[in-house]
Amino acid sequence: MSHTDPSPRPVLDVWCELQCPDCRTALGDLRALRDRFQDALDIRLRHFPLERHRHAHAAAQAAEEAIAQGRGWPYVEAVLERTEELGTRGEPLLVEVARELGLDAEEMDTALVDGRHILIVDADQAEGKAIGVTGTPTYVIGGERLDGGKSQEGLRERVEEIAARLISERP
Repeated sequence: MSHTDPSPRPVLDVWCELQCPDCRTALGDLRALRDRFQDALDIRLRHFPLERHRHAHAAAQAAEEAIAQGRGWPYVEAVLERTEELGTRGEPLLVEVARELGLDAEEMDTALVDGRHILIVDADQAEGKAIGVTGTPTYVIGGERLDGGKSQEGLRERVEEIAARLISERP
């Protein structure tokens, strides 16, 4: 997108953690939102690895590497489908999923070793804490924070409502 665009797309930030069963549950909602709004809504993955999940930080870095290789969401979805396995296998699973999706698995492995994406992940986490994110998934859209960690009941409808309003208000 060019910087001259007078009306950037509304942004939905999804604070997510790839070892989190609640985030896996939210996949259906994310797919539905993407299907409904297509390019009108900018859905951004934000990282909020939780301390109690020891592979979550590595998984967040792996997601950033997948984004760098052009397959961010497919990678995130594939890892989330296997949260339990990530819990037991850790980084080897992250590299394996990259290989299965046709990404450069060696580059993925190197990225996890050299930590090139750590700053992005840590900055996301710090920003999340600053705006009151305490668990995942948490959605932020139009200045409103919606916490999906407790219950996802009615959340998608609320996000859709806000997104539709923001899109309709664009000049």
